[in-house]
Amino acid sequence: MRILVVNSNTTPAVTDRIEAAARAAASPGVEIEAVTAPFGLPLIVSRADWLVAGQATLAALAERRGQYDAAVIACFGDPGLDAAKELLDVPVLGISEAAFHAACMLGRRFGVVSFTTALRPMFEDCLAHHGLTARCTGFRMGPPFTGDPGRVAEERAELLVSLCEEAIEQDGAEVLILAGGPLAGLAPVLAPRVAVPLVDGTTAAVRLAEAMVGLAPPGRPRRVRARSLTGFGEELARLYGG
Repeated sequence: MRILVVNSNTTPAVTDRIEAAARAAASPGVEIEAVTAPFGLPLIVSRADWLVAGQATLAALAERRGQYDAAVIACFGDPGLDAAKELLDVPVLGISEAAFHAACMLGRRFGVVSFTTALRPMFEDCLAHHGLTARCTGFRMGPPFTGDPGRVAEERAELLVSLCEEAIEQDGAEVLILAGGPLAGLAPVLAPRVAVPLVDGTTAAVRLAEAMVGLAPPGRPRRVRARSLTGFGEELARLYGG
């Protein structure tokens, strides 16, 4: 089984973190390839960023079409997820989609913890899109971040532990999601210090992607009619053109 993991921002150090977390989560024999968005922004922190990241994510998925059995969009907020599910003939999961649903199976209500409050509107939109707002106790997020996305996990680790404690004690969260591609791999490090299950979106998405290959194997019919797409590159145009 081959799983493609797409980092929807343009920071290679974040891709490296995501790849390490994905490989650690994968079952023996499962091949993981992680790629960086071919264009876009170093960190996705707004709805406008999310729209650009969606196009970049689709381009990365289209470029390697036929080389993977499932794909993971490793950007919290899942840019391009619905379009990818519609256009591709393999299972595609987003790390927020996977984290939300995994958290629902681990507890009655979950909280979302992340490194900057700038992400909250996008996360709220994504939560509502998946129909799980009522299961969420709320968001605990850090102040604005302008540093290196590849270092935010280390720089804000102690802050994230404090935010987890607030989500448990003040909000009543029974499960917590550590949200954001740049935080990939941090959950196992912080878990011994957190009193409830701590979900890593990348880990959840890779493990669920493996299961989805068995439920919806590659080669299922696409649900779109052939049309001519211009200005977006040959690989993406082929997704529309058949």
